Amino acid sequence: MSKDIGRELPEIRKTVIINASINKVWKTVSTSEEIARWWMPNTLEATMGKEFVLRDDKFGDSVCRVTELDPPNLLGFDWDETWHLTFKLRSLGETRTEFTLIHSGWPEGEKNRFGIAYSVVREIMNDGWEKTVLVRLAKYLDG
Repeated sequence: MSKDIGRELPEIRKTVIINASINKVWKTVSTSEEIARWWMPNTLEATMGKEFVLRDDKFGDSVCRVTELDPPNLLGFDWDETWHLTFKLRSLGETRTEFTLIHSGWPEGEKNRFGIAYSVVREIMNDGWEKTVLVRLAKYLDG
């Protein structure tokens, strides 16, 4: 998964304020069932070192491994060959939570296993996190 790579493109960092308690948001971003409702099918088990699979209809299965875990504040995992995804949560009171997604591991000048430059994939993912996934997460929890 994560490998020693040279220069990297900037990480993607997205933050959204969600109208839900930190415990509710945590459950939604750290359990397989809940992640499948707002993002994609998976076999996540939030246990340090545990491997799991993200299932994408277009690109197939990606093997992941939990590398950071501090409930209900932090979940991080290695994703596929180079990526690392971190979910950071910060309570803003009983009914609001700041959720930050950090997507790193963009090797500059390299291509992914599908032959697409990471610089191109990074821009697609940056847009996708902003317009699709974070919007769906907030709507799901606010709904």
